[in-house]
Amino acid sequence: MDQRNLLLAIFLSLAILIGFQMIFPPATPPEQPSPGSAGDTTAGSAPTLTPGTPSPSGGVSVPGSDPAQSRDEMIGISPRIAIETPRLTGSISLRGARIDDLVLTRYRETQDPKSPQITLLSPEGSPSAYFSRFGWAAAGNGVTLPKADTIWESEGGSLTPTSPVTLRWNNGEGLTFEQVFAIDENYLFTITQRVINDSGETVNLAPFGLVSRSGTPEILGFYILHEGPLGVLGETLKEVDYEDLKDSYPGPGPNGEVVIANDTIGGWLGITDKYWLTALVPDQNAEVKTRFVYTQPNGRDNYQSDLLYPPAAIAPGAAVETTSRLFAGAKQVPLLERYQDELGIVNFDLAVDFGWFYIITKPIFWALHYLNAWFGNFGLAILGLTVVIKLIFFPLANKSYKSMAKMRKLQPKMMELRERFAEDKQRLNQEMMALYKQEGANPLSGCLPILIQIPVFFALYKVMFVTIEMRHAPFYGWIKDLSAPDPTTILNGFGLLPWDSPDLGALNLLNIGIWPLLMGISMFLQQKLNPQPPDPVQAKIFLMMPVVFTFLLATFPAGLVIYWTWNNVLSMAQQAFIMKRHGVPIGSGKQQSSEKDDD
Repeated sequence: MDQRNLLLAIFLSLAILIGFQMIFPPATPPEQPSPGSAGDTTAGSAPTLTPGTPSPSGGVSVPGSDPAQSRDEMIGISPRIAIETPRLTGSISLRGARIDDLVLTRYRETQDPKSPQITLLSPEGSPSAYFSRFGWAAAGNGVTLPKADTIWESEGGSLTPTSPVTLRWNNGEGLTFEQVFAIDENYLFTITQRVINDSGETVNLAPFGLVSRSGTPEILGFYILHEGPLGVLGETLKEVDYEDLKDSYPGPGPNGEVVIANDTIGGWLGITDKYWLTALVPDQNAEVKTRFVYTQPNGRDNYQSDLLYPPAAIAPGAAVETTSRLFAGAKQVPLLERYQDELGIVNFDLAVDFGWFYIITKPIFWALHYLNAWFGNFGLAILGLTVVIKLIFFPLANKSYKSMAKMRKLQPKMMELRERFAEDKQRLNQEMMALYKQEGANPLSGCLPILIQIPVFFALYKVMFVTIEMRHAPFYGWIKDLSAPDPTTILNGFGLLPWDSPDLGALNLLNIGIWPLLMGISMFLQQKLNPQPPDPVQAKIFLMMPVVFTFLLATFPAGLVIYWTWNNVLSMAQQAFIMKRHGVPIGSGKQQSSEKDDD
């Protein structure tokens, strides 16, 4: 009974681990379609912000735009205002007043310091176009509005944290439109939209903002990570997959738009990658209409998140302004939480996919964050966190190990009972339970350490997988990225040969590094401290468990394998100490003649 329960616990944990690797493997990255276009709004009380839809305010084409042109060529087509901050470089296009050229200066594509910096936003007409634009929709016909190809006049020099810029356009009918762009030292733009009415008539205009992305980006395709449109609307997190939008096409819109609409007060919405986010943040006290939209202009995928304020009546001689924000940068948890607290942005930290186990993953992240600040290394922070977790669960684990020590002392009696009642399973179970009760032993004691470790293991896995703070975080020796698998494998002589281990696809399980081997050895040694199964078949299965886990964890992030190995070492030390106190020999199935009192 006891061995079956323990075996069941181990197989359940193994099934969960394998499930993450096998049931939800990384999907094959979709082919990158050519970019589409994103354009203007349609007049009306509920303007259509779908890209590619003609409107009374003008067409949506950008002169000179050619999907075959490079990003640099498209940037050169339009007059621009430079963006210069400690963390961002790029520019705002005066054609359409788009924020469509952003590079993250503190992040690179690989660990190589000479690799390209991360490009976040790119202009329309370039491959993988991705940009943001703010404008106005008319609540009635007859008002000339700035269009996607309108050339704005600029006031000011480059956009920096200390120098905002103003873009201005007059429609020739008495309406002056202004957009004031400001930026902080991180990734937050503040956009103030202002309309000055000198037309002599009252006009009704509704400000809008949009984030548009052409082409389906390459995604990892993991079940535990959301990539695509998302937002917190009505204080509820909304996540929409790229594939779900594509599968719903054509939708009910006049151009086949697929639209997911929500009304909200406050909140935010945008499009996220694993580590990067582009999100619209409306006035947190205003009621706005929001949408996630998918279209296929010219057969190309186009995704859009947009928001629309209620129409405002602007009397002659009056001016009305609306302030929105745009986050475009790295999803650093402390930064997101700072914006959340200072600006009242509802649940802005949910841009990082902490998942269903938020109550565990978030505290683990902050524990690692503070320990890293203390130790100066995330690897040491993981080791420190393991010690903290062991201390928290010490009373529970201590009780479990005491019970396991008693179980090991009872093995000779258990073997005797199995021999006496080999033909009577019911009587054998009765006698076993009587023996457990008499000696105060718990046959489920071996399951507890594993059950405790599983939620922590997956919470740590989630933190290492989704947080940018763990990206390219080095340890000591050959571990240069704790969020990636151990780079030393059998196929490169454990790092001694001058080449990287080749990608073997499903056979990557064979690429076993040094840390997975250390983990397997520690698991094997820990297994020797546990009560050994009397059944030879079970004993062989148990003997195979360290081997199976070694191959399985070879593909997991190195930081996770380091955690598991260190946890095994601490568990062995704790278990050996308790066994010694209770007179149970270490590494032998024989019982010592002199036994200390259990208490």
